[in-house]
Amino acid sequence: MRNRLILLPGWGLGISPLEPLAAALHGLDEHLNVEIEPLPELESSDLDDWLDELDSTVPQDAWLGGWSLGGMLAAELAARRGDRCCGLLTLASNPSFVAHEQWPSAMPGETFDAFLAGCRDDPRTTLKRFSLLCAQGAEDSRGLSRLLLGGAPHSSPAVLMSGLELLAQLDTRQALQAFRGPQLHLFAGLDGLVPAEAAGDLLALLPDVEIGLIEQAGHAFLLEDPHGVAGAIQAFLHESGDD
Repeated sequence: MRNRLILLPGWGLGISPLEPLAAALHGLDEHLNVEIEPLPELESSDLDDWLDELDSTVPQDAWLGGWSLGGMLAAELAARRGDRCCGLLTLASNPSFVAHEQWPSAMPGETFDAFLAGCRDDPRTTLKRFSLLCAQGAEDSRGLSRLLLGGAPHSSPAVLMSGLELLAQLDTRQALQAFRGPQLHLFAGLDGLVPAEAAGDLLALLPDVEIGLIEQAGHAFLLEDPHGVAGAIQAFLHESGDD
């Protein structure tokens, strides 16, 4: 269904950050059916478990998209579905969230390990720190951080940990290369979690897909400027739907 877009949220903060974007998209095109699918509440960090759960709940033959971890999972699900996915869009999603030899434009491993240890010891404080990093680069970063944290669901510590452990091991490069449908990937120039350099590296990996960098914005740019992001997405959907 070319008029159906399913959006997956990022780690820990629930569906609230995506709601203004969904509303803005519907405002631009009343025929576009935008649904936000919550991430699975799993205590497993096995990618197949997450994809099996999403595959059973997310409608077939739709556009798939997501923010951060949600975008990474959307990429994996798109590759799994192939022709049964209309296209893919990701927002502030790095192919690998944690840096490694083949993908250095990501969070340093020791920084992520400290984050993981913090979540194990004090999940709520770690979530607060995470919301501050998401809001970094925004005009009102403190206000945006409070907004993100205020809408966060009360996930169990085990579920938060499994999500982070999944994030640590995910590398979507193969999935992105395997998926033959249209793709749009948007990054932010002031992102405190995903280096802006990842946009250029992804373009080198996937020269035939659309990649954009929003210079003066942070990781939560979809909440800073939902109408601007919706405009870019709507143009992409419209253009891709014409072929």
